[in-house]
Amino acid sequence: MNYPFKTNEKPDILLCLANLSEDEIFTPPKTANDMLDLLPQNLFRNPFARFLDPACKSGVFLREIVKRLNIGLADKIPDLQERINHIMNHQVFGISVTELTAKITRRTVYCSMNVQLPYCVCNFTRNEKFLPLEGRIHFRDSGHVYDKKGKCIYCGAKQKEEETLAYEFIHTKSPEEILGMKFDVVISNPPYQMSDGGFGASAKPLYQLFVEQAKKLDPKYIVMVIPARWYAGGKGLDDFREEMLSDRRIRVLHDYPNANDCFSGVQIKGGVCYFLWDRDNEGDCEIINHSGKNTSSMIRPLVDKDSHMFIRHNEAISILQKVQAFNEESFAGLVSTLKPFGLRTYIKGDKNLQLYGDLKLYGNKSVGYVRRFNIYHRTNIIDKYKVFISRAYGAGDSFPHQILNKPFIGGPGSICSETYLVIGAYDDKETAQNVISYIATKFFRFLVMLRKNTQDATSKVYSLVPMQDFSRQWTDSDLYAKYGLTDSEIAFIDSMIRPMNLKEDSNS
Repeated sequence: MNYPFKTNEKPDILLCLANLSEDEIFTPPKTANDMLDLLPQNLFRNPFARFLDPACKSGVFLREIVKRLNIGLADKIPDLQERINHIMNHQVFGISVTELTAKITRRTVYCSMNVQLPYCVCNFTRNEKFLPLEGRIHFRDSGHVYDKKGKCIYCGAKQKEEETLAYEFIHTKSPEEILGMKFDVVISNPPYQMSDGGFGASAKPLYQLFVEQAKKLDPKYIVMVIPARWYAGGKGLDDFREEMLSDRRIRVLHDYPNANDCFSGVQIKGGVCYFLWDRDNEGDCEIINHSGKNTSSMIRPLVDKDSHMFIRHNEAISILQKVQAFNEESFAGLVSTLKPFGLRTYIKGDKNLQLYGDLKLYGNKSVGYVRRFNIYHRTNIIDKYKVFISRAYGAGDSFPHQILNKPFIGGPGSICSETYLVIGAYDDKETAQNVISYIATKFFRFLVMLRKNTQDATSKVYSLVPMQDFSRQWTDSDLYAKYGLTDSEIAFIDSMIRPMNLKEDSNS
């Protein structure tokens, strides 16, 4: 039989597939192979090694595994057809996310979406865990299981969201019972999020549930590509973040701040990462940062011992250590909580009000006026100078980043909706301008970047920024000299952060 997994120069059909949705993104063959390269390659010479993709979409992982096994087992099983039959029956397994992707995966791996058709490249033996036509690519529509509050006990989907898929792998307490066997390797690109009315970083994440279920299977190795938003936690990811960062079995982490460097043509706020989890081999993690064609590698703990958090960029470690050596208070102490004056985003204010004593309200793309007696929060700072800054600013903007939107001064008698945060309150305008000069520096926004993996910028993203003396203005040159940064450290900051050109706000 002329088995089609041999190397040839024909175009790869998997390069031509459009993504199913923003939640379900096809893995490029190159990325799949880069992930497989993380595994010990002797696995592909082992006729007893088992591989599982618990979230098949295009079948690319299983196809590339079959290619490697076909080469690696040639000495042990010389006959090609016998070798392919063995690999397909006993070594390569999948659980698809939908009936459609099950058919796509079978077509990719078996060359036939129905394994009983003559186009199928192998013969399958009977197995009660699989339907007669599905080979070893399994799909069952499991359905959600709702509690009394109408919430799925497995994934958290709300009962009213009937369109939300119930992925079988994460809709069971015992994933090992789905196929009834143990696996050496679990490798996948799982669905990222469910539809809950949110979008991007605000949608309810799902990928962490696939990682957690994979660990329950107790394989020797797990390799998964997932959004990098878990670095920052939030939106149901705090426990997952703590567990991942403390898990010393994560031995390699490839980090892509720009998802397009991993998935061509795909925008994922905060980027993506893929990792190797090695059950029997604990230790520090090799962290590889990717920025276009540039990479840097460092072996270090996932949690920085001084900041007690994950520092994404290897080159940032020495810079942060120099800053923290000064043991200064955090700038985050100046930054307000959400809804600083108790007003939601949709509050606009009346542009025609402006009676004596009314307050100027900076809202979402609007400036209006509200009655002073309607404001009950932070009334003690209303008649001071304040610095306002947008709470949200795109985390996916092109390199070098701006990181934060331009701050501006709100004069006495001004307030804002939750579109903005308030940074301090000052008796004079000059001090507020000095604060803005600091925010505008690349140094300031670089330190914010280390905590900011999504567009949301709450007070915690400022936690690594040190406080300064605001009786004077600040420039990058002043800050680089104060903290003793080297030319290479300054060059790295310059490569990551673009200048912020400030203009006086005419309404302040």
